[in-house]
Amino acid sequence: MRCIAAIDVGGTFTDISLADPDQGLLWTAKTPTTPDDPSQGFAAGMAKVLQQSGKTPAEVIAVLHGSTVATNLIIERKGSPLALLTTQGCRYVLHIGRHDVPKQAANMYLWVKPPRLVTPEHIYEIPERLDHTGRVLQALDEAASIEILKQLQAQKFPVLAIALLHAYANPAHEHRLQALCQQYCPDALVSISSNVLPQFREYERTMATVLNAYILPQVGRYYGLLERRMQALGVDAPMLIMKSNGGMASVAAAAQQPILTALSGPAAAVVGAIAVARQAGFDDCISIDVGGTSADVCLAERGEATLTVEGELADLPLNFPMLDVHSIGAGGGSIARVSPGGSLQVGPDSAGADPGPVCYGRGGHEPTVTDAHLVLGRLSPALLGGELQLDRDRAYDAIRQRIAQPLDLSVEEAASGILDILNHTMVGAIRATSIERGYDPRDFALLACGGAGPLHAGRLAELLGIPHVIVPCQAGVLSTQGLLSSDIKNDYVRTLMQHQDVLDLTALDRALTELEAQAQAWLATEGIAETDQQLMRAADLRYANQGYEITVPVPAGPVTPETLEQTMAAFHAEHQRLYTYASPELPVEIVNLRVSARGPAWPFAPRPLATRDSAAIEPSQMRSVYFPALGGFTDCPVYDYAALSPGTQLTGPAILTQDLTTIVIEPKHHARMDAYGNLVMSIPA
Repeated sequence: MRCIAAIDVGGTFTDISLADPDQGLLWTAKTPTTPDDPSQGFAAGMAKVLQQSGKTPAEVIAVLHGSTVATNLIIERKGSPLALLTTQGCRYVLHIGRHDVPKQAANMYLWVKPPRLVTPEHIYEIPERLDHTGRVLQALDEAASIEILKQLQAQKFPVLAIALLHAYANPAHEHRLQALCQQYCPDALVSISSNVLPQFREYERTMATVLNAYILPQVGRYYGLLERRMQALGVDAPMLIMKSNGGMASVAAAAQQPILTALSGPAAAVVGAIAVARQAGFDDCISIDVGGTSADVCLAERGEATLTVEGELADLPLNFPMLDVHSIGAGGGSIARVSPGGSLQVGPDSAGADPGPVCYGRGGHEPTVTDAHLVLGRLSPALLGGELQLDRDRAYDAIRQRIAQPLDLSVEEAASGILDILNHTMVGAIRATSIERGYDPRDFALLACGGAGPLHAGRLAELLGIPHVIVPCQAGVLSTQGLLSSDIKNDYVRTLMQHQDVLDLTALDRALTELEAQAQAWLATEGIAETDQQLMRAADLRYANQGYEITVPVPAGPVTPETLEQTMAAFHAEHQRLYTYASPELPVEIVNLRVSARGPAWPFAPRPLATRDSAAIEPSQMRSVYFPALGGFTDCPVYDYAALSPGTQLTGPAILTQDLTTIVIEPKHHARMDAYGNLVMSIPA
């Protein structure tokens, strides 16, 4: 027998799945995350699911892992001290940045630029210079470089970042400087821009290189801890790490460029959502993954998640190909407070896993969204199969004292208001992912996952006019299903500026061919057979003199006038969709060429569930649940999800309980269970 473990470490809980690919069987578990050392929660989850399944550590043939470790290091500014080596005259590239203000800034005149990860006194200028074509204007001054490196060795920096001007066009100086670093600073790790992000725009490329360096030592240590934890459990299997682009890579590859895993956890949930939506018969879906701390929203069209190369994290740019996930501070642990102005606020602060919501009884005093659900009867008094007992009286008192009394509301009105505010916050995130990008959410199904997503999905669909909601069979641990559905994947980019009036087809063809050769070599090192390798071309285009680009596909095969014409047509069409206009009469510039490489990892296909006599299914209990649409509390049937059979149909109001999540079917909503145990709800217009 053999099995595959998939483990996603979130901010509040660690989700675990164990799959038997031969039998199509799946076991799932959830355990609290251990923020001080996430590897402890990882090991506890692995041990828990092995015991639950009856499998032995020796039967585990692969471990798939998604994590927020890199994300948290950046958000909490807990990375490593580092020094930056840059071209003479470019010391302040990071600090100048861009002359823009984040959209979420409440007041552009009060917004303060976030502190940079490396201060000017730790930025060292190297005498050298290239022009934008890669031509050497000033040779690398090795003697001066060696003197600087001796200073850095004396200061014992654990990691060095190298970002030289125009290194994307010619990496020779960076490679030589890296060799000198290895000679004169042998204990320091090195991150170079021509490996991390070989494309133009100095600020973004330098920031990417610094971010990669900033988290390089800690992420490497974390992976080392994981391997030791696995050895202690007796698990001797290769590990793959989830990346922000929705693909996976070996630990060795992820450890070299940990910045590519910055959105690892959210990306895993999106991949899982797409797989489940396909099972349920929907190619177009908007996924919302609501955990204890955050909600992550992503749109998928024709079975493919939307990608962006203009992401950001903690107000810092991440110009890598990544799933276009919109994250907000909204989850089951979001704290409700009355502001000094007398209004009710929910989030973005979270009670997290420790102390958690008030109802956990672990020392929390501020009411949360979970407390509101419990008070309104939407949650059972025990979660995680009875492991987590909830105290409704504590939650009731906290909402009464801190929310209801200051606002002169009943406790039920206050709790319902908490849910309303969180719902509208999540509606804003869905609108930002759809309407603001040229999509109508009514053309999509809403797929809800995470521990809290199915509690809110029906109401979100009502507010947005979305006709269908999908709740996966394993909604509480869907991110692990994404890990089991992911491919090995990596992305390659090269800046090659070409104007439509003077196109060098030979240069374009050569550059794409070289990128594909890099991609094929990487896939081979990851163990992907040549027959299983898939390569996809793309290019970043813009109208001449624009300051932004749009990524569109490039047909396979030799670059010809016909293939370029198809690429240009795709650009005009995408510009029309995004900005409501196109200007085919204007010249177009090609800025960057891209190749995406993928191959199968450890695919798992769940088997359909056995059908039972759905007519015999009865509620496990009746519970008084608060529904504003019905004017208050009403007797509501509560069903055990595990007792339902494919083909089961229910009409709300109803509550469905799982070990890892709770599903609310709102009044007049209709629900049907499909062959794989996923629930598909139809929302009346």
